[in-house]
Amino acid sequence: MRSSKFFRGSRGRADDGRGPGPALDPQELDPKEIEKAVEITAVRLLARREHAVEELRRKLRSKGHADEAIDPVLTRLTAKRLVSDDRFVTSFVHHHAQRGQGPIRIRAELRQQGIADEAIDAALENTNTDWGLQAQSVRQRKFGAALPAGMAERAKQARFLQYRGFSSDQIRAALKADVESWSLPE
Repeated sequence: MRSSKFFRGSRGRADDGRGPGPALDPQELDPKEIEKAVEITAVRLLARREHAVEELRRKLRSKGHADEAIDPVLTRLTAKRLVSDDRFVTSFVHHHAQRGQGPIRIRAELRQQGIADEAIDAALENTNTDWGLQAQSVRQRKFGAALPAGMAERAKQARFLQYRGFSSDQIRAALKADVESWSLPE
């Protein structure tokens, strides 16, 4: 069994980035060793999926790493292009559009991740997604090919599409029913 500061527990398992990490006493280690531990944790997180810089900072803090060690590591990882907000936003938009989410919901979730509005706008514009067709496809998967039979069903489907993050124009395109053809109760 290896003995190292970066291993924990009696089984000698390596820190896999999921737990609280190795118990590092700042008094015992020099700053370079602490930064190395932060970098190892960050790279393991990045190996699973793309992360925004702020999201990665939050996760490293939650694992007990100090801001003094996190900031230089994130600067280094950004310079090496191992972490990129632009790459994260592009990946996020593509993934969530494929899941049937609309641009409004995607924008809100990216804002929660600390992404700038300019980067969000650029990613949403650069995607090859026709949001009207996307809304129609999502509606058909949920409710079938038949258009809503009445106003109550239309309202139900519109609320669903609104929850998924589509705009009112996109919802109207997806529901493309002629409202005037419905007979209203007198």
